[in-house]
Amino acid sequence: MKILYVLLATSLIMSLSAEELKIKANSFTSDQNTGISVFQGNVKIKKTNDELNASKVTIFVNKDKKPTKFIADGNVSFFVATKDGAKYRGKAGKAIYFPNKKAYYFYDNVHLKQLNDTKEILGDEVVLRTTDGKAYAKGFKKEPVIMIFNIDEDKK
Repeated sequence: MKILYVLLATSLIMSLSAEELKIKANSFTSDQNTGISVFQGNVKIKKTNDELNASKVTIFVNKDKKPTKFIADGNVSFFVATKDGAKYRGKAGKAIYFPNKKAYYFYDNVHLKQLNDTKEILGDEVVLRTTDGKAYAKGFKKEPVIMIFNIDEDKK
């Protein structure tokens, strides 16, 4: 039965976008009238180079059956590659992805690490735009944003 859900969900979502989107989950529900699909239990989403994992992912589609928003809740982990080649890996309590903006919004104990440039951002809210690789951050409720990076200095 699980396999049927995954096959149905994958074929539904693949028809929604030009890029291939593969979703694995323990359960799946969908309401065509509202355009909302919910995947629960060990959800793993892969699209081109991006990966998003969570306990639950809700996908919203418009009347043309195009995805407009993905909301990932619980144990969120991710890998994102930007258009300019930057690669990010991280975790958060919640993530929202807007396909039209090509932007990820990460919330709650966000830890974002740029793999090919040794930069890290820790905060309560981080926005990552994949079109230009720009990131924005807000601090923890009681702490500031923390950014960690290496500085190569010439040693004489």
